Amino acid sequence: MRESAWKFNQSRRYRKWIQRNDLASKERRIAIQNRIGGFASKPLISVLIPVYNVEEKWLRLCIESVLNQTYEHWELCIADDNSTNPNIRKILNEYSAKDRRIKVVFREENGHISAASNSALELATGEFTALLDHDDELSSDALFWVAKELNDFSETAFIYSDEDLIDERGKRFSPHFKPDFSRDYFYSLNLITHLSAYRTEILRNIGGFRVGLEGSQDYDLALRVLEVINEKQIRHIPRILYHWRAIPGSVAYSSGEKPYAHERARIAIREHLARMGSTCEVVEAKYSLHRLVPGFSPETHVCVVSSDKHIVEKFRAKTSARRFTFIVPDDRDSKSRAEILNQVVRDTEADVLIFLEDEIVPKDFGALEEIAAHAMRDGIGVVGAKILDKDGRIRNAGIVFTPDGKINFAHLGVDPKIEGWLFRTDLINNFSAVSGVIAIPKDIFESAGGFDIADFSNGLYDLDLCLRLREKGLRVLWTPYAEFIQTKISPMEKLCAEDNSNELKDFRKRWRNVFENDPFFNPNLTMENGRFCVSHNRRPKNL
Repeated sequence: MRESAWKFNQSRRYRKWIQRNDLASKERRIAIQNRIGGFASKPLISVLIPVYNVEEKWLRLCIESVLNQTYEHWELCIADDNSTNPNIRKILNEYSAKDRRIKVVFREENGHISAASNSALELATGEFTALLDHDDELSSDALFWVAKELNDFSETAFIYSDEDLIDERGKRFSPHFKPDFSRDYFYSLNLITHLSAYRTEILRNIGGFRVGLEGSQDYDLALRVLEVINEKQIRHIPRILYHWRAIPGSVAYSSGEKPYAHERARIAIREHLARMGSTCEVVEAKYSLHRLVPGFSPETHVCVVSSDKHIVEKFRAKTSARRFTFIVPDDRDSKSRAEILNQVVRDTEADVLIFLEDEIVPKDFGALEEIAAHAMRDGIGVVGAKILDKDGRIRNAGIVFTPDGKINFAHLGVDPKIEGWLFRTDLINNFSAVSGVIAIPKDIFESAGGFDIADFSNGLYDLDLCLRLREKGLRVLWTPYAEFIQTKISPMEKLCAEDNSNELKDFRKRWRNVFENDPFFNPNLTMENGRFCVSHNRRPKNL
């Protein structure tokens, strides 16, 4: 299918998704009201809106979207940033007179969006604070789902949801169905965006929004919140709760509308990393987004394990100033592949191990350095790479597990020139597992007990190791900046194609929870021929 046809198909599927999932029926609103009545806690949620010279119709739609909430325990905190349009004051006074939950402050001088947001924050008395731009809209059930999350997970400090775009005619399009929190993906782009909500006390403790980072003030805010909470306190609501207005002047309309915002985002990321003790550089990536470049010490000893003897000859000249060794495992006896690899590890003193499946070779030496450098970062357990076929199409860009029990190769067969779902083929991000090419620190490999030779000795040992390391709190990182070529079907691909092998059945049984809910996928999506597609047949879950 041509890319234009595929995009048209996804647009049509999303319209069907809206029809099935929209909160339009009276019955669903009643069901939500009944659920609210049973809440043990009904937290007050403060909604912040900084306002400046916005067109009247967008401002009214924005405020009305809050007034229309099924969850009524909210307050709307509006700060007008000294708008020159006199109608703004009239509109805001009109609404504040209409509903006592609406608070308004009129700033005496224009201070831009960070200062205005801080003025709105000063009005907030709610336990939680949600952010809303002056020309966007909340779905009518948005605050209900936030309150439900707070009731279900009392330790929650930070909530974000999925979103879509909405045009001048009110047509919704381009859904952003996101994964659960993915730190390395977040460093590549602002994964959070909308709807975002935070524990108000935390926002005050970190000093609110920073003046000087306008255009990326929300991104910077989220980065600073991350520094004072545990990732387990972050909750992702996989529902469209926010409609981002796509009009001229908005980043939703075009990322080029506010070019300064991208560099300010990189400033925020650099400063965040410095506070966290990281030495990674932050540079511009494709689409004006971001790339973390970890430092790589030439003293780091890397062991590359591959059955391809030609790799040794091809890269021998490159290793003169680097501590890279290449090992071709001896598979002449009857040991399984996993057992042979475990033995290789026992016999090497390397800092980082790189395992390459048969017939997979790096396009250049930099691909090996890229994955080895990321493997040495704190918090990383395993690193995977972009694997292409001989024609240059994606063969493997991470592993996705789906409820039908399938192990999917992300973006299989996609032309690398195509951006993939939410730019994931072009940005460093996280998956539950990677395969084919994996880099891992030796000490982490050994602490995990190596590959499982008892249950997954032939083809799923690398996926099993990834999932076990994730259980220990380590991240599985995938980078597009390391490219490898694969010319042969891997043992794992053969196992997946058989679909009924005992090893695959055992794997599904052990990791049933990941198949049922892969945190780096989204329940509103389905995998079709390797592509992330809107699941238009999905029906709303019970409240």
